[in-house]
This record gives sequence, structure tokens and C-alpha cells, in this order.
Amino acid sequence: MCPAAEAEQDLGKAYVSLNGSDRPRRSLRRRAFQALALGALVVSVSGCSVEEFRRLGMPAPATEQGPTVLRLWQGSWIAALAVGCLVWGLIIWSVIFYRRSRHGQDIPPQTRYNVPIEVLYTVVPFIVISVLFYFTARDESYLLRLSDKPDYTINVVGRQWSWSFNYKDQNVYDVGTPGQPPTLYLPKDKTVRFELTSPDVIHSFWVPAFLFKLDVIPGRVNTFELTPTKEGTFAGKCAELCGVDHARMLFNVKVVSEEEFRQYMEALRAKGQTGKLPEGIVPGNSGSEQ
Repeated sequence: MCPAAEAEQDLGKAYVSLNGSDRPRRSLRRRAFQALALGALVVSVSGCSVEEFRRLGMPAPATEQGPTVLRLWQGSWIAALAVGCLVWGLIIWSVIFYRRSRHGQDIPPQTRYNVPIEVLYTVVPFIVISVLFYFTARDESYLLRLSDKPDYTINVVGRQWSWSFNYKDQNVYDVGTPGQPPTLYLPKDKTVRFELTSPDVIHSFWVPAFLFKLDVIPGRVNTFELTPTKEGTFAGKCAELCGVDHARMLFNVKVVSEEEFRQYMEALRAKGQTGKLPEGIVPGNSGSEQ
């Protein structure tokens, strides 16, 4: 054998020996450890507490109905993570166990027209979607359930480009402008029914801390109930692109004791803000859309 052929053969043996060693495995473990360390560093730098991480980006619920939405959000993330881990595991398994150096060929044997696998690929996503749909429909029914007699009823009017609040039980109202966002007062631990109406275009009533939002549609009345459980001031906004001043359709929600709530109602009466503002309901078409 000529020297050139011997050198080529030795080089091939060295290549096979190198690829057959445990260096790639050590490199893979080292990279995995580095990725975990980087993830831990990112979490620590971001300042996320354990409670914030458990909520997966959601605000702390400020209503009696909020934990239901939070549990649905967490369950959806768990399902997505389980599917992701399965897919990532299959990818990593294929990369490790079907390397060229392991089988001596470019690609592993290919499988075509495998009916059981194709049925599995169809049935499993259907089951996952069905489970998610069931829990979503169940929680939606609970969140939109109306009581026979709520403690208070407030008509929220979304208009271009601010909000009006008709406190129907108290026969007073409050109104805001894009430059002066209004404040919606709510009593703590009392069931409040919201009747959402609009005289112009579609808006969306959203208070992030309540973990709930609902569209405000012209000619319709969308109704839901909430029970605030935490006193404080919470930010609200329109979550539907409604026009040139959409970004200024802001409002605040102030949850107070029932005594302070009644005092605020008296203050509105003292200012002459009695009666109600136009609701934006088309006569003969005031049914509730849920």
C-alpha cells in the first residue's frame, strides 16, 4: 500500500475514533448545563418572584372570578409545555441516535404509509383540542352566568373616544374625555353587573387586574358580573382598535368599601350628575349577547 493510501486510512480511523468517543456527549451535556445556567440568570435578573412565575405573566386576580381565568391560563400552558417537551424529546432523540457515525449511513430507514402512525397524528391533536375546548366552554359559562339580583348594576358606555358610567341603581353618572380618563368606582365584595353598550363603533372593556374583557358592540347589550375582592386602583383600557384616539381610551377602576362607594355616589349627586347618559342601544334590539 502506498504511503498516501496509508495516511488516508489512518485519517479515516482517527475520524471514526473521534466521532465514536464520548466527546460529543460531554459537549452536549456542557451546552445543556450552560443553557440552564443562562435561563436561571435571566429569571434572577428579571426579578420575577415565585408567585409571578407561577402566574405565567398574568396579574394577581382582583375579583372572585379571576382565579378561574388564571387556572385556565395555567392549564393551557401546562398542556403546551407537555406537547413541546414531547416534540423536543423526539427531535433530540433523533439527533443523538441517528447520527451518521452511529449507523454508517446518511439517513435512517424511512417509513412511508404507516397507517397507525398517521392515525395517531390525527387522534392525539383532536383529543388535546377537545380537552382545551371543554375547559374553555365550562369556564366561559361560569364567567358569563348572571345572578337573579346583583348588588349593583352599572351601564358602561364606550364611545369615541372615552367612557361613560351610568350607576343605574343610584341614578347618577360619570363621564370622561380622552384627556381626562374617568374613574369607575366599585364596592368591595359586592356583586356588580356590567351592561356594556356603545353608540358608535366596537370597543372592548378591559381591566387587566380583573383577568376579563368583553366587547362593547353598537346596538347590543353585553352583560357580565364581577365581584371585586381587593381594594385599590386598577388601570382599564379599550382592547379593540376603534379609531384615531383608541390609545387614549383609558379609565381607572377604584375598588373601595361600600361606605366610600355610597359617599362617592352622593358626591356625583351634589355635582348635578343625576339621571343617565345615552346608552347607545337601538330600540327593539337590546338583547344581551353572550
